[in-house]
Amino acid sequence: MSSPAVASPFTRAVVNSMRKLYPEALADRSWDNTGLLLEAPFDPARKQANSVLLTVDLTRAVADEAIERKDSIIIAYHPIIFRGLKSLTFADSQQQTLLRLAQAGISVYSPHTAVDAAPGGVNDWLADIVTGQLIGEEETPDEDEIAESVSESDVPDQNEKTADQVSTPRTPEEQADTDEGQLSVQPIPKYSDPTYPEPPQEKAILEPATSDHERAVIQRVDGVDGFEEAGMGRIIRFSKPHALNTLIERVARGLGNPKAFPIAIPQGKTIDEIEISSVGICAGSGGSLFRNLDVDLFFTGELSHHEALAAIERGQCIITLFHSNTERGFLHSVLRDQLSTTLKDEWQRIRSGELEKLRIDFPPPSSARPQSSSTRPQISRKATSSSNFHDPFVTSSASGPPASGKSQGATDGSAVSAAALRSILEDESVEVHVSERDRDPYGIVILKSEVDVDVGVDAGSDTELEGDI
Repeated sequence: MSSPAVASPFTRAVVNSMRKLYPEALADRSWDNTGLLLEAPFDPARKQANSVLLTVDLTRAVADEAIERKDSIIIAYHPIIFRGLKSLTFADSQQQTLLRLAQAGISVYSPHTAVDAAPGGVNDWLADIVTGQLIGEEETPDEDEIAESVSESDVPDQNEKTADQVSTPRTPEEQADTDEGQLSVQPIPKYSDPTYPEPPQEKAILEPATSDHERAVIQRVDGVDGFEEAGMGRIIRFSKPHALNTLIERVARGLGNPKAFPIAIPQGKTIDEIEISSVGICAGSGGSLFRNLDVDLFFTGELSHHEALAAIERGQCIITLFHSNTERGFLHSVLRDQLSTTLKDEWQRIRSGELEKLRIDFPPPSSARPQSSSTRPQISRKATSSSNFHDPFVTSSASGPPASGKSQGATDGSAVSAAALRSILEDESVEVHVSERDRDPYGIVILKSEVDVDVGVDAGSDTELEGDI
């Protein structure tokens, strides 16, 4: 009879730590799927590192990263399993990832909306960005100062084209107006490769919550002891209005300075003239949470087309950065250090308890008192198997089938000795990594401003250009 599969002690320490920081009772169970989603069987013979990988999305690339480093567990903010599964096959890419991770001994835990709701969680982190004072932030110079700073040499010659003029493609009608026989080299619009914001590696970008404001949750979560201030989303109400431009800069700085991101404002308005007194915040997708919310600005990862239209028709503004870009920086800025601190204590508690059990039931040879063969107690297989201690990690004897009881975990020959388990438990190291391969599916392509005049003719050549330009 084979022993029951168990999770690794280190994985148990990680799960316990996450549940202390973000109890699963905070999550929105009406649709979310939080908790331990994949519990990989523990095999001490396959030495896993005492390391955790944090990611927003568990993709094939992230799984490869964890397998290469031999991490013990992945904390995936978004659940890779949302609905019931009727099968697990390699035909589905996500199921394939789960199967590969189970084979590699790597478990998966998802905290998702528990992190959204918790005080100090991802929504409070976003609120700190919005309400924080940028280090080195200065007042915007007025128009007179700007005018004085522009010298005559900065004004382009009337016969020269500005960069904007050069990079603007001409319409077919404009091209048809070109004098016959005149060579007209038109710009060829080119776009960059997709760019993705890189979460700040340092936390000293914002001084959290230095703008005077009131903060509240949008939807309360009650009934969790010690988390009385928990709730979904956040509402910020400033004591005095802030320029929309200022908030845009704060958001950009706090979320990795993306090259561009979508903003919606009411028609007939300009960004420069808009002031914001209140902000609704929701990491990820804020559509349902923002419904009927009376604020000046929505700050979220994404809103649908019709939700955005309705908002600007009501005179509201929107900042979005694509879904997971409002979540990923939290792993770098907050969760990595938070989990590392809690996990060190929890791992010490678990390993000390397990080592004590091993010391009592399987004392290492070095701790055993030397005894003569005449006084050393003889322990028969029958006596050993009748012990009350059940150890699933005892290796079976090759001389015959194990007796019933203690050695039942060795029947498949895959268990290892208590010495291997002791070696694992003696490793007190703890590592928490943030995935380097996790990213939002969407990137931004940027229109290149330079004119592409490379039409197959070397510079300075007198060769006449042929064909349509």
